[in-house]
Amino acid sequence: MQKEKNVFVKIEEYNDILDIIALINEKIKDARIILGKINDLKNQEDSELETWKHSLDDVERKLKYINQTLFEPRF
Repeated sequence: MQKEKNVFVKIEEYNDILDIIALINEKIKDARIILGKINDLKNQEDSELETWKHSLDDVERKLKYINQTLFEPRF
């Protein structure tokens, strides 16, 4: 078993440490907000890319139909 040891710090240093911890917590909160915004943008981008993919697939399907209609012989 380890014995607990007392740690002594000056009051000024203790207050500085509390301020630093508060600042770190604030920065973490800011980072989480920014991360949420980035995630929202990514989801919007994914949705937009999916829309573009469907549009491209549609154009490709129509072009294939046109090619078949114009260039394949009919009997």
